[in-house]
Amino acid sequence: MPPEIKTIRLPLPLRFGSVNCYLIKTDSGAILIDTGCSNSRTELGRELLGAGCEPGGLKLIVLTHGDFDHSGNAAYLRKEFGARIAMHRQDSGMVERGDIFGGREKGPFIFKLLAPVLLRFGRSKRFRPDLYLEDGDDLAEYGLEARVLHIPGHSRGSIAVLTAGGQLFSGDLVVKKNRPVRNSLIDDPAAASASIARLKSLKINTVYPGHGKPFPAKLMP
Repeated sequence: MPPEIKTIRLPLPLRFGSVNCYLIKTDSGAILIDTGCSNSRTELGRELLGAGCEPGGLKLIVLTHGDFDHSGNAAYLRKEFGARIAMHRQDSGMVERGDIFGGREKGPFIFKLLAPVLLRFGRSKRFRPDLYLEDGDDLAEYGLEARVLHIPGHSRGSIAVLTAGGQLFSGDLVVKKNRPVRNSLIDDPAAASASIARLKSLKINTVYPGHGKPFPAKLMP
């Protein structure tokens, strides 16, 4: 039976759009993929509680990458819900030091312009992950039949989660606007192309992106 997935869409600061978090319920608790920005903390907590995810019931937070719009509430949720935080080691400097370029070779110019406004990562929001995920890691220990895929391109440590049923939580490698497209904020274009080619070779049914609505895998750009 496929896992129960709840999409939590949270606003970005200054009406710059929204970001998706995905709550996956399992027999042993729940897994949250990404956490949104800290400006939407109250809304996120309300959504979790409304979905029946109480403190102690959230077992794992998987961060697809270190950007603040995906990791901004991770430290708070660990404290309030007791969840472990997991991500790829190559993006850990972003959340430990509050440096969004810590997981990138150089960072697109637009990042440098937007970072002071959108991606503030103060000391109270920084953290050290509890668990480092690598390509091929299995999440069965947390009640989810799924594996981790390392998909660099948006950042060096970007990862995706692919369930046994073919649901792919892809982070920010691709986004859904009017149609699915490669994210315009790419650090390493060659790595991004290789990651997308890899995903196209896998058995995926539905893609759940970090921004925009889910879409059929056959529409992968």
